[in-house]
Amino acid sequence: MPWSRPGEVLEVVPGLIVTQHSGEGKANQYFLRGFNLDHGTDFAIFVDDMPVNMRTHAHGQGYADLNFLIPELVGSIDIKKGPYYADEGDFASVGAAHISLTESLRGTLASVTAGSFNYKRFLGITSQQVGAGNLLIAGEVYGYDGPWDHPDDARKFNGIVRYNQGTRDDGFSLTAMAYSNKWNSSDQIPERAIESGEIGLYGELDPTDGGRSDRFSLSGKWAHTSDYGLSKANFYVIKSALDLWNDFTFFLDNPANGDQFHQHDDRILGGVNASHQFGGSFAGLPMETEIGLQSRYDDIKLALTNTVARQFLSNIRSDKVQEGSVGLYVQNTVHWTDWMRTYVGYRGDFYTTSVDSMFNAANSGNANAAIGSPKAGIVFGPFAKTEFYINAGEGFHSNDARGVTATKSPVTGDPLSSSPFLVRTKGAEVGVRSKIIPNLESTFSVFVLDSASEIVFSGDAGDTEASRPSRRYGFEWTNRYHPLSWLSITGDLAMTHARFKGFDAEQAALYDSLAGFPQVQIGNAPGNYIPGSPDVVASASIRLGEAKGLFTSLRYSYFGPRPLTEDRAFVSPATGLLNGQVGYKFDNGWQIKLEGFNLTDSRSDQITYAYGSLIKSDALFGQCFPTTGLPTAPAAVCANGVMDSVLHPVEPLAVRLTIAGRF
Repeated sequence: MPWSRPGEVLEVVPGLIVTQHSGEGKANQYFLRGFNLDHGTDFAIFVDDMPVNMRTHAHGQGYADLNFLIPELVGSIDIKKGPYYADEGDFASVGAAHISLTESLRGTLASVTAGSFNYKRFLGITSQQVGAGNLLIAGEVYGYDGPWDHPDDARKFNGIVRYNQGTRDDGFSLTAMAYSNKWNSSDQIPERAIESGEIGLYGELDPTDGGRSDRFSLSGKWAHTSDYGLSKANFYVIKSALDLWNDFTFFLDNPANGDQFHQHDDRILGGVNASHQFGGSFAGLPMETEIGLQSRYDDIKLALTNTVARQFLSNIRSDKVQEGSVGLYVQNTVHWTDWMRTYVGYRGDFYTTSVDSMFNAANSGNANAAIGSPKAGIVFGPFAKTEFYINAGEGFHSNDARGVTATKSPVTGDPLSSSPFLVRTKGAEVGVRSKIIPNLESTFSVFVLDSASEIVFSGDAGDTEASRPSRRYGFEWTNRYHPLSWLSITGDLAMTHARFKGFDAEQAALYDSLAGFPQVQIGNAPGNYIPGSPDVVASASIRLGEAKGLFTSLRYSYFGPRPLTEDRAFVSPATGLLNGQVGYKFDNGWQIKLEGFNLTDSRSDQITYAYGSLIKSDALFGQCFPTTGLPTAPAAVCANGVMDSVLHPVEPLAVRLTIAGRF
């Protein structure tokens, strides 16, 4: 299927939407099961057993950047949903995706792609037998401006060297990866600035926003199968750095220089994991057991500063953080009959951190936390190629360590309530999967997921923000139909009901303080809607073609409306995108392919938010920052700004032509 950026390979996950709101080097935004997962919180992503989610990250907890991935090297993606699996820990409450890279490729592949908005990509992959194993080398060079009035000017390099011997269950591999990227960002823009003509749909208010990112990794995997079972181990060492310059509120805080800020993240992380699976019996019944250990350590340097045109203006906070964790798990499956099996698992996790706050010793400190997570499931069937299942379990995600030790706001100096280190989630699911209809694989599931009351760290503000308990429930229906060797059809539908629990007294107090200023008060009323939570996600695709000759495909994805504020005063528009491709694979290994994105030229939003901000054309700006005299608007009103939808538009119709050869 066509993909416009690497992270979109995850849209093979039914019900998952992958978007982008700020430049071609920033992590994607993920939506699944009624969650706005931001850049990765509560959705764990792994590439070749290396964690992609970053703890205590400058731009948000769980930040998961997949721009270092070369999609042509993806061998498989294993999907799990819900907190039901003992081998899944931090960030995996909603789900987990394990991306495995291919071990080898026949010969050498070279491809060139060019397309709309100065898109260009050069890819080379070679795979050769070396000794008893296989050596794979790949490199990618990429550039893209986008449709933006101020071009993204994205420039990316990816490289990988990989050596492996044996098989996935009896062999080893060593992999080195390198990635570097620089870009400008066309961030989300206020709707009122577009409607007034101050900027165009593809314009921006601060053309100096952007970023740069680097990632280098070395990893290894080993597996051995014997009469005693299957043993696996892996290690990884990752060096990553990120600099982001963003301006989301424009002139709300600084009327002269604007509200641009710089987030810096520089870290080394490493981990070692091991597991052993073995068979046995319980009361004469066959069973399988897996035990495992998972460890990780991050050494992190973080900084948050105010900037103007990417130049330093003032410090907000700077920290050195060391964070480590160890998780132990066991999971057991018993086959009670040929039509019923049960699964029981348990994991325990221990976290420790040390935070050294460079500018405010009151925010330094040490913290430890432990959590246990039971899991269970039962499967009935198959009956007539159909089986029924029930899953239940608890999971968790870690919070930013800076929020765990913080006692004072780095901006105002006001007292803060510290965040819990580990936040529990609970979920359950009932489903049926069937192949009773020839060539059709269909799954239908109903789920519920509760999140505990939590206080999470906001990387954008350098502060903590509280959220109430929440509950989400819904259903997913997925279908894969492959009636002929040259024809495959998919159709997925997910619907979710997402609400906060309880009453938000602080939001009610804020709403009252904004009385008399309707353009500020709207959207601030207390409510139980969860901002950014999609009610409906759907997709459908069709692909025609054999291994050689003509091929074509179409994929339509639908991203339903989302409430943008707790009172649902602001709601995002729905977004429907149609992408397609047509191509020809020649007998000599060459291929030509034409891809089209947003074939209907939709003018909807790729992502939408609603919050308070100020631009200089606002009447409120003059009331809050008069050229002479004192402000005529209350301080609470000026601190909130004008409430408005803030959007990042879908990119217009674009085409890309690829010519590739295999030698």
